[in-house]
Amino acid sequence: MARWQFRPPVERYKDGYRINLDTDERELILRLMRELRGLLLGSSDNPTLVRLFPTAYHLPDDSELDAEYQRLMREEIVASRLAGIDLVVDAFEDKPPLTEGQIMAVVQAVNGIRLVMAAVLDVSEDHDPDDIDDDHPNAGDYHLYSFLSWLLEWSVRALADR
Repeated sequence: MARWQFRPPVERYKDGYRINLDTDERELILRLMRELRGLLLGSSDNPTLVRLFPTAYHLPDDSELDAEYQRLMREEIVASRLAGIDLVVDAFEDKPPLTEGQIMAVVQAVNGIRLVMAAVLDVSEDHDPDDIDDDHPNAGDYHLYSFLSWLLEWSVRALADR
């Protein structure tokens, strides 16, 4: 009788990091990366991106100051996220041991997808996506959000395991 042993989805090895996802899960992540890229390159006023570009100033009547910050920083933030997506795509397509920089890119990109989904699903601290019934119209999206949260958690664990 063969013994089954749990392999975490992301783990540290002496030669770097490995992502232990099956082919379907890898393809899902790649598809989500392409979708995130499309959103980032699309309209800058897309409401689903609001959590990717948070307000810099939390003063009630300072929309001018925030608009100036967004004007100055948005392009740099988008460029950083796109570069991270490229690293993730390379890592998921090649399957070599990943560098710390690639794992950091996975963390940033997966979290970016989660932030977009959280905006669409209106996830908040008071709203636990794991409490959604399977018959909810958006149950699949909530399950995907939970899967990404799980992958993010294991990625952070692997980085902490130094």
